[in-house]
Amino acid sequence: MTGGLARRLAGAGWNRIAALGAGLVVALAVLTWIQPPWAERLQAAWFDAYQALAPRQVTMLPVTVVEIDQKSLTALGQWPWPRKRLARLVKTIQRSQPAAIGINIIMSEPDALSPERALAEESLTDRSVDAALRQLKSYDSVLGDALASSPSVLVFAGTGEETGMALRASPVTVKAAHPGGHAMLSMVQYGGALTSIDELNRQASGWGLVSVDTTRGIVRRIPLVASIQGTLVPTLAVEMLRVAYGAPSIGLTAAGRSVTSLTVGPTRVATESDAAVRVYFSRHRSDRFVSAVDVLDDKVDPALLRKQLVLIGVTGFGIEELHDTPIGERMSGSEIQAQLLENLLDGTLLRRPAWAPTAEAMIVALLGAFMILAVSRLTAVQVALLLHASLALLALSAFALYRTQRLLIDIATPAAYLFFLFGMLLVLALAESTRQRRSLEVVLQAQRERSARIAGELEAAQRIQTSTLPRADLLHGDGRVDLHAAMTPAREVGGDLYDYFMLDANRLFLLVGDVSGKGLSASIFMAVSKALYKGQMLREPDADIGDVMKAANAEVSRDNAEMLFVTLFAAILDLHSGELAYCNAGHENPYRLRPGRAGAERIVDGDGPPLCVVGDFDYRSARCTLGPGEVLCLLTDGVTEAQDPAGNLYGHERVERLVVELAHRKADPHEIVLALQTDVLRFAGGAEPNDDVTILVLRWNGGAQPAAAAAQAA
Repeated sequence: MTGGLARRLAGAGWNRIAALGAGLVVALAVLTWIQPPWAERLQAAWFDAYQALAPRQVTMLPVTVVEIDQKSLTALGQWPWPRKRLARLVKTIQRSQPAAIGINIIMSEPDALSPERALAEESLTDRSVDAALRQLKSYDSVLGDALASSPSVLVFAGTGEETGMALRASPVTVKAAHPGGHAMLSMVQYGGALTSIDELNRQASGWGLVSVDTTRGIVRRIPLVASIQGTLVPTLAVEMLRVAYGAPSIGLTAAGRSVTSLTVGPTRVATESDAAVRVYFSRHRSDRFVSAVDVLDDKVDPALLRKQLVLIGVTGFGIEELHDTPIGERMSGSEIQAQLLENLLDGTLLRRPAWAPTAEAMIVALLGAFMILAVSRLTAVQVALLLHASLALLALSAFALYRTQRLLIDIATPAAYLFFLFGMLLVLALAESTRQRRSLEVVLQAQRERSARIAGELEAAQRIQTSTLPRADLLHGDGRVDLHAAMTPAREVGGDLYDYFMLDANRLFLLVGDVSGKGLSASIFMAVSKALYKGQMLREPDADIGDVMKAANAEVSRDNAEMLFVTLFAAILDLHSGELAYCNAGHENPYRLRPGRAGAERIVDGDGPPLCVVGDFDYRSARCTLGPGEVLCLLTDGVTEAQDPAGNLYGHERVERLVVELAHRKADPHEIVLALQTDVLRFAGGAEPNDDVTILVLRWNGGAQPAAAAAQAA
């Protein structure tokens, strides 16, 4: 191209493109300003890149983490330790006169290793030993004494539901709160708390929250204050500062429903509207840590603990709780709290300024208008180069603000919108050019006719496939059993299969399967598999179901050039006795719903690989006996693996919860099948199905057939 895109189009056509482009610029600028939730992932990745490129440089280490590490566990014994040992650790630290001691361990139950617990568990025959043990103080009391004689802070975790545990919290005052009180503030809310036992809690000097706010598993923001059933509680780092300063309370400043700042002693920090702050992480530093066994053995320089904020945490293998951080390193909760304390004390918290969304929207508006003007005068390559240069300059400026002022300005989201705008301008130009060329209509018409012909053939294939399924009224004359089944293909035709028919007057044969893949090829393989299996079953109606599966495997595997495979669950139900003989070839385990039982059971035996996977596999059958009124639910993985628009799976837990509820309401198989289909569709929310959905539900009513039904069957 030697000139701008506008020169290659008619004047009216370019005017339409310019008008559409201007409208798109306005829409994208508004989106940038309002910051919709779906843009948070890109923004978070951009901010993480800042920290990954330039982590915080540590200038002071006011926090020492006494870690119960693998070295300590090897020397002193496995976790949990007796609380008498924790008490000795606290007293040893206290001798160095720390500013505060935070114990990042929730002790929600009495010490199981305490002497009185041993007496409760065992009856000692030696009375002198029994008497000596009874004179010992409980280890919880020993630890409580250590806590009472030190500036100690215990921790608790927020829970979604009420726990009934006593909650202790230091006072939090709010200035200029919402007229509805602090309950109306927009902060993290918890329904309850998991705390240490009150015998320990009441001896501590403070209590701090250790629950952190993660976004997709990464710790970026930590609430300094949260609400637990209306009680404002500080995070562990803030509470340790309060205890270290000897401050009677913690102060919050609010404007409307938004929290603006927090004050504890002489430290004041600006917060985001929900009382959270953004942590500026440094790399992991080994000099933050000392081993607990070294502290107990007096091998640690007291200067590392004197006037320090000391955190006691567990970091041993297999018991350490690690969190992902923006710099790409996984850190323990104690180290994250230590980094937050460093941020609070040296004023290095990251800030997302209130004017940032407006500035980012202005970037989109100005660069977008420049692009529309440039496209009319320059080639597409020249416009692309100018756009890249402009965004690179903005990215460098934003990074400079991060390095010098610790401000977080998002350039990634405006860049994505501007690239989208550039692409749309190109698309609109090409579309306008295409509109002026009518010579392609013949080709398009031919394509339409071909698509219509294929659609008609697929519709015919769907009718043929549906006609091969068993009739719904096959068992209506037999009152011993109720059965209903349904199949919904992901496309016009599907790769799922089901079948049922009577082998004789008392035996009902069931079959549910799923062919790998979907569409026309899977439906053809399904029809072949079903026909071969049914033929094998009818030829040998008295054969063991495992032997039938083995023979069917050999037949289906023959001439399988496409290397497809099929999962099957086949069973024979004796309608008189309720005995169920079955064999499972790699299929979803069926559910058993027994009357009077609280949950659902799964049939997990009689299993083997899918057909066409292991050619000579020796399938073995299994048996169980259904009780009167028991429901058997068989389904394909199209149910459990159905996805909503966000990509979340429907899952076994939701299936089980629904079928158990319906079984308790004594819903019949037809109602259960319909409810499952409806719930899967509602969960998918209009998303395109990934797989076929097949459900077969059977209820055995008992061996005695009602007189009317028996007469009708005769």
